[in-house]
Amino acid sequence: MSVVAIRRLVIPAGIVEAMSAEGLRLLFPFAALHAGLWPFLWVILWSFELPFAAGSLPGHWHAQEMLIGSFGGALLGFLTSALAEWTDTPRLHGRPLFLLASLWALARVIGLFGAEEAWLVGLLLDQSWIIFLLVYALRLAIAVRTTYLLGFILFLAALAAAAAVLRIAMAAEHPAMAEAAIRTAGLALLGLLGLALARITVPVTNLVLDPSEQTSPYRPHPGRANLSSGLTMLVILAEFLGTSEPVRGYLMIAAGAAFLDRVAEGFVGREGLTFELAGFWLSSAFAGGGLLVCGLALTGLPLPWLGGLHLALMGGLGLGVMQVLSVAGLLHTGRPLRFSTTTRLAIVTLVIAVLLRCLPEFFPALSLPLGPHGLSATLFALAFLMWASDYLPLLWSPATVDQERC
Repeated sequence: MSVVAIRRLVIPAGIVEAMSAEGLRLLFPFAALHAGLWPFLWVILWSFELPFAAGSLPGHWHAQEMLIGSFGGALLGFLTSALAEWTDTPRLHGRPLFLLASLWALARVIGLFGAEEAWLVGLLLDQSWIIFLLVYALRLAIAVRTTYLLGFILFLAALAAAAAVLRIAMAAEHPAMAEAAIRTAGLALLGLLGLALARITVPVTNLVLDPSEQTSPYRPHPGRANLSSGLTMLVILAEFLGTSEPVRGYLMIAAGAAFLDRVAEGFVGREGLTFELAGFWLSSAFAGGGLLVCGLALTGLPLPWLGGLHLALMGGLGLGVMQVLSVAGLLHTGRPLRFSTTTRLAIVTLVIAVLLRCLPEFFPALSLPLGPHGLSATLFALAFLMWASDYLPLLWSPATVDQERC
């Protein structure tokens, strides 16, 4: 059999072009597979005892891979598609996307095994694609003369700094510095989530309320658009300036309240309870509730910091990412905005996983099957693998490349 024939058997015609037609087609499945496999392998296979992690803490590797890895991969796919769409400029496609995906993926291999000796390589790999996004957003903002992307630029800068400091702190075995970097990275991603929701929720809500797209029945209060992200940036600045825990706590409470205020975006009638819309406001509810718990803990109340952190990041970010992946996956492949049964089950599974991860923090005496984290990690992994099984055939199908409805 010829080499050409073998290639045709292994790679269906047009699949490479479909994968690299835009960022979300390539990176969304990668991010979902990473979120589905890495936590499961860490908890079930290795019980967090990473093979090559001696001086660094497995919990810090876990935070890095979930924030910079899973959620970072989704961010890379989202922004390489959305930034061009918002500025009416050509999208990235083809080889540049494969290069970015390769940089992201190689760093994830280092994280899977906790390879401490490769910390500098991992730092350079992650910094490459994060700084690319930062420069890309800045270049587009200058080209079209807009301040519309300024918030994304600021949060990407904070994310790049936090990712670099986290790698350095882990290599230097400086846990306090690593934890500060984890907090900053999580806050930067929450700020980016708030900005993304402000730009996505309104058109999606109008599409659900009027599928004909002839009217725009939903128009939110303009003051709600960027409030949560703005207050989250204040928390990042307080972290950078080294303010006291109570000061950071009160700012977190304010940011959490702003995210909870976004829940009102679901008050559009019974349509607000559909999976297509509920995931957005429930993501804000998780993020806001988690920030409130963390803020109150910093002010001195006996509340679990880790419980609030996982509620905000695993719940708020995790559900927000899955919701964006699901909506964009349909609209960018020409499908009606109606989630399949598999996607709905994936969302429910993810919510259950978040609750099972947070409950032991609030109720230490609670005993769960597979230990305090095993069942949660399994369900979290299952949720993203279910999503991948549902959307990968759509996103990598040549038949859907020219069917966008976004």
